[in-house]
Amino acid sequence: MKKYIITGFILGIFLPKAQSADSLKTNSKINFSAYAELFYTYDFNEPSNHIRQNFLYSYNRHNELNLNLGLVKGSYQDENFRANLALMAGTYAQDNMAAEQDALRYVNEANVGIKISKSKNLWVDAGIMPSHIGWESAIGKDNTNLTRSLAAENSPYFETGAKISYTSDNGKWFLSGLVLNGWQRIAKPEGNQTISFGHQLTFKPNEKITLNSSSFIGNDKAKDDKRMRYFHDLYGSFQLTNQFSTTLGFDIGAEQKEKGSESYNIWYSPNVLLKYQFDNQWALAGRLEYYSDKNGVIINTDTPNGFQTFGYSLNVDYAISKNVVFRTEARSFSSKDAIFMKNDEFKKGNFFITTSLAAWF
Repeated sequence: MKKYIITGFILGIFLPKAQSADSLKTNSKINFSAYAELFYTYDFNEPSNHIRQNFLYSYNRHNELNLNLGLVKGSYQDENFRANLALMAGTYAQDNMAAEQDALRYVNEANVGIKISKSKNLWVDAGIMPSHIGWESAIGKDNTNLTRSLAAENSPYFETGAKISYTSDNGKWFLSGLVLNGWQRIAKPEGNQTISFGHQLTFKPNEKITLNSSSFIGNDKAKDDKRMRYFHDLYGSFQLTNQFSTTLGFDIGAEQKEKGSESYNIWYSPNVLLKYQFDNQWALAGRLEYYSDKNGVIINTDTPNGFQTFGYSLNVDYAISKNVVFRTEARSFSSKDAIFMKNDEFKKGNFFITTSLAAWF
């Protein structure tokens, strides 16, 4: 009942009078949008409880039709003020927000921003915001591949804090500095009194190239177990021809082995994403990835070699209309250790097929 009351309240605020291509508008400053993505995944390891890998947070149900992400969003923008409020539901929200308080698990965005310069595009924003890290987001239609990479699934999708950001007059440079509650946190862990920091630097020399550098520095544990974490995300997106594009990404992180230690556990993940757009309706895309976390900082397996896994995927996309897309992807994992459960025993491989139907307005 509470969920319907909240949704009704949002609709009451942002109920539109006229429809545009991508959103409904009450006027030029207020926009309302919605997104929904249904999916079906068949995992050939056939987990009996239908919940798949504990390191995946999207499309993570086996052999059942489900909602990955349903989202309603209201936004306001004028010359000096902006605000966003978005509520969500689905298995992504259920899995990705499991550590948050019950009342916050349906919040996708809740932030406000104020322009602090009359002559320059300089803003201060605060609240719950999309992460400044990574080349993929929770919104499936915006990504090259149907499923998210191991790098995206195991780095922040969202963050809570404040940021100051600057965009150059020609739009080629974007720079921001952030003060955060932690590594993908709304509420801090109990006993954590530290503040985390981050940066983002994006350079777009032209419409075909985007280069991005993002970082995180902080401690995401309680005071007695404080361990500094340093993380950097680097990627470049390139539109090589009118039809062919690629994204190259590399994430690397280091965390203290114990409080006050000068030794660090390292994890990293290189990625190659490729896409070929045949026409306005059909596209083919693939991804090669590797994720190495021998010491289990992010993905703990309790095996001799930890999580050292190659991933391969191939997806076909069909745009049914301008605002509806159907996607199918085959994906495989191959690990150094036997970490994937099948028939009550562990295997080194995992293969699964996912389909999704996404619609938005």
